[in-house]
Amino acid sequence: MLLTVENLRVAYGNIKALHGVDFHIDEGEIVTIIGANGAGKSTTLRAVSRMVPVHSETRMIFRDQNLVKFPPEKVVSQLGISHVPEGRRLFGNLTVMENLKLACFSRKDTDGIARDLARVLEIFPRLKERGTQKAGTLSGGEQQMLAIGRAFMCGRQLMLLDEPSMGLAPLLMMNVFRALKEINQQEGTAILLVEQNARLALKFAQRGYVLETGNLVLEGDSRDLLENPEVKSAYLGG
Repeated sequence: MLLTVENLRVAYGNIKALHGVDFHIDEGEIVTIIGANGAGKSTTLRAVSRMVPVHSETRMIFRDQNLVKFPPEKVVSQLGISHVPEGRRLFGNLTVMENLKLACFSRKDTDGIARDLARVLEIFPRLKERGTQKAGTLSGGEQQMLAIGRAFMCGRQLMLLDEPSMGLAPLLMMNVFRALKEINQQEGTAILLVEQNARLALKFAQRGYVLETGNLVLEGDSRDLLENPEVKSAYLGG
């Protein structure tokens, strides 16, 4: 087991966002979390990457280590968990190459950095073409490629992805998901995906969880969830 999360509870002041969610991810697995806006999907990712505090009774174990005790920067540098947030949050005034290299701030393995950079540019040849261009001037699809490439550079034992298809044209969206599949299959990177496009997410992932207002209501094999009448009605347009 790569990651085990039990009784995940998160509150923003008096507002309870997650009410005791349990889920797990196996080595090399792709898992998706689907649900309506406000269900707690993004909060789940932020809890795993330690960007928001969790309840004292929450248990999160990543490869036999207590994830709750790690600060966000150590989650990346020591555990290899990277987070591609909604909106990408690139350094728009820096170039593509500067964004990629900045992701390696905590790494000392010069040869490994060079190999990973070459691999990112192989997976996303558009980034090589745009290497000296400022990130803020890239198209939405190119920015998403850069955000994923940056995550690849700083930690790829587990990649957390928040709405990677948002704002992308269908062709670019499929290109991004093909690249993610390549990273998963060739690099062994496990992926936890939050995605509003439930059909796309379930076709991409092996397993899925359904969140409703901070509660886990369904889980299972993605193929079964695609055929589930409740999922079809609520998230797949019938």
